[in-house]
Amino acid sequence: MNTTILLFLLQDGITNGAIYALLGLALVLVFAVTRVILIPQGEFVTYGALTYASLASGQMPGTAKLALAMGIVAFVFDLFAARKALHGRLILRTFLTNIVLPGIVLAAILYFAGQKPPVAISMALSLVIVALIGVSLYRIVFQPLAHTSVLVLLIASVGVHLALQGLGLLFFGAEGQRGPAVLSTAFTLGALRFTGQSITVYGITIAFIVGLWLFFGFTRYGKALRATAVNRLGARLAGIRTSLSGQIAFLLASVIGALSGILIVPITTLYYDSGFLIGLKGFVAAIIGGLVSYPLTAIAALFVGIVEAFSSFYASNYKEVIVFMLLIPVLLLRSLAAPAVEEEKD
Repeated sequence: MNTTILLFLLQDGITNGAIYALLGLALVLVFAVTRVILIPQGEFVTYGALTYASLASGQMPGTAKLALAMGIVAFVFDLFAARKALHGRLILRTFLTNIVLPGIVLAAILYFAGQKPPVAISMALSLVIVALIGVSLYRIVFQPLAHTSVLVLLIASVGVHLALQGLGLLFFGAEGQRGPAVLSTAFTLGALRFTGQSITVYGITIAFIVGLWLFFGFTRYGKALRATAVNRLGARLAGIRTSLSGQIAFLLASVIGALSGILIVPITTLYYDSGFLIGLKGFVAAIIGGLVSYPLTAIAALFVGIVEAFSSFYASNYKEVIVFMLLIPVLLLRSLAAPAVEEEKD
């Protein structure tokens, strides 16, 4: 291996690691606030990527109809949950949020279908669609289970993953798709060539990390999310709506997942089930970060991306095995460092 190949592998690893960092941060955020291990994070990636690619090619994505359908179900759930204290303002608010907004998005999709809209419009519509799906998903599936055990939430998460993956096959078919690059510019620096897409990946990743830091540190909703993550019961006693915290967490996770997919789909062909493997690599970074540390998760994601790049060069057939084997020493060290817990006796 010469210096040029080394630099290329590092560049490729950092680009992939930036994507995994976004996904890892989203997983840590959702788990900290809701205790949900968000296995469907990969489906947010797939839905965002393939919705964007479908819009860019002038096709009608089925995810827009799914967002409206889930919004209608969430509207019914909200009315049933508040049946003892219904009033006009509440009904109007949930109607506008769950039905009118997805309806407007669907109307915009129908208008632009067949016209091949500009990249910015396709990107914005894709993000809004997946964000609506993410919020409705929490309201329908996870909010009613908020007080159950982590195991129950994990089982529900697996079920949601399988359902969304099946719907992805129905909406997009078994064939892969690629989308247009967000930026088409490129420049060369020494032996390395930086495309507009890779620059976009770096810029958006840094912007999101800084934005999340500002959000959690200086906004009221960000501090409410932090309080919910530290002590859910204490947050409720302090007047924080934990259900709203969960919706915000899922909103951020779905937007991050969709954005990650939009950044990936111009680089490589994605299929309806591609997001699961991508999401798992973000999960590896989140596990290394202990599902609590945002900075450690971001650093771990870059490490995972670099390991994957070098594994692709030296042992391409085993690159996935090598990446997922990173979990073994981490889990072993954590188990050795954890205090011993005696099993309960009958």
